[in-house]
Amino acid sequence: MTTVQEVKTLTHFIGGELIEGKSGRFGSVFNPTTGEVIAKVPLATAKETREAIDKAQAAFPQWRDTSVAKRAEIVLKFRNLITENMEELLQIICTESGKTIEDARGEITRGLESVDLAIGAPHLMKGEYSVNVGGQINAYSAKYPLGVVAAISPFNFPIMVPLAQTSMAVAVGNAVILKASERVPMTALFVSELWKKAGLPDGIWTVVNGDKDVVNELLENPSVQAISFVGSTPVAKYIYETGAKYGKRVTALGGGKNNMVVMPDADLDQVANAFIGAAFGAASQRCMAISTIMPVGKDIADRLVGILTEKIANLKVGSYTNPETDFGPVISQQSKEAIIAAINRGESEGATVICDGRELDIVKESKGFFVGPTLLDNVKPGMEIYEQEIFGPARNVVRVDSLDEAIQLINKHELGNGVTIFTNDGLAARKFTTEIDVGMVGVNVPIPIPVGYHNFAGFKGSRFGEGHMFGPDQARFFTKTKTISERWMTGQASAASTFAFPSNND
Repeated sequence: MTTVQEVKTLTHFIGGELIEGKSGRFGSVFNPTTGEVIAKVPLATAKETREAIDKAQAAFPQWRDTSVAKRAEIVLKFRNLITENMEELLQIICTESGKTIEDARGEITRGLESVDLAIGAPHLMKGEYSVNVGGQINAYSAKYPLGVVAAISPFNFPIMVPLAQTSMAVAVGNAVILKASERVPMTALFVSELWKKAGLPDGIWTVVNGDKDVVNELLENPSVQAISFVGSTPVAKYIYETGAKYGKRVTALGGGKNNMVVMPDADLDQVANAFIGAAFGAASQRCMAISTIMPVGKDIADRLVGILTEKIANLKVGSYTNPETDFGPVISQQSKEAIIAAINRGESEGATVICDGRELDIVKESKGFFVGPTLLDNVKPGMEIYEQEIFGPARNVVRVDSLDEAIQLINKHELGNGVTIFTNDGLAARKFTTEIDVGMVGVNVPIPIPVGYHNFAGFKGSRFGEGHMFGPDQARFFTKTKTISERWMTGQASAASTFAFPSNND
């Protein structure tokens, strides 16, 4: 007898409460592993979004005036609640994203790095002080929260990216509105409950579920002071341009087309193992996933393709409930179809399909959105599969004759998120790290994602705006600095001094 899974109706989280949607519009939340609808998520109207913003604005002054030490204490409690509820979180993430348990656990761990940094907000909020800069005047700078800020997060990291976007924003005294991806809203709602249990005042953390109506209201509403976005490059550009038009502080991180350059002196077995995890982990749905491997020299390329072909054949695609699964499905049927279409176009443009994941045995048994690991050799610049970010397990081999050629190709690409080189030659590594025009660079590191206390962002079409997602720049992005010059009078100021700028000669 087949069991029909109950389809939940989800809510928003506004003013410290789970609030039912009023729009009458809903999106479907799928379990990518089974292809089944597991929930309906309300899609808020602009009016509902404005009401949420107003509640956040009303709650902000009290949180702004709360001591930074007390705010850090609540963030610490929130962190502890995440670890205490790890197993439930893992199940939610895996159910709505299709990730393996191991991958989801790694995502939570990386997200906690951003929370850890936010706990140190008292240190990052410190200003500067100068005594007697002139005329018995002392000068100092002080950081203040912006007010209501918003984060718009993607589906591929239901908890890591929202934590990276919001933890510091909360800790430095802002009221935060999260517009999570409507494909993975359950994780955000669960996190909302943890913030409440940690003692965060109502209205300081808000989740408004929705689509473009919510996004446009966040971009246009004058009460929203800053926007943090992570997603595709075309949308990132729109977010940045629209937010800037309305006078907001915006950091918008887009896509990546990340390369792994392999020098002739590299250990090819180590390279292959590194590439397999970096290229196909999480079904390649990472903006930092390695898209292209660039072996330098024909002999190295031939040998490496042979090793990769053997290793890829042993990868297991399936459900997160199977501990032997290497990676699971992609997020949706539309995503699956787009990936397969990209592979087809790559083949028609002259690329050679070495490993073909378009037809899997598991697809015959499941309605899940599965695509197998695919490797295309002889990929050339100008091919769509080279130029465009393919958000799924279709990876490329681009053969080059020299390190200079590899650097030139990478620097010419419109995206500049991440890149890595595998070599034992220090001079080659130094040349690569110096000349490459990419934001995050690895040397013998498969995925060069910085730890949470270093800044994260790409170059070129991978980032719009000057903010970063990880690191101390988060504290700068979500605060404004006042510089104050003060003098406490001990007698009458001279008539001349009241009409002149003070200087160090006074």
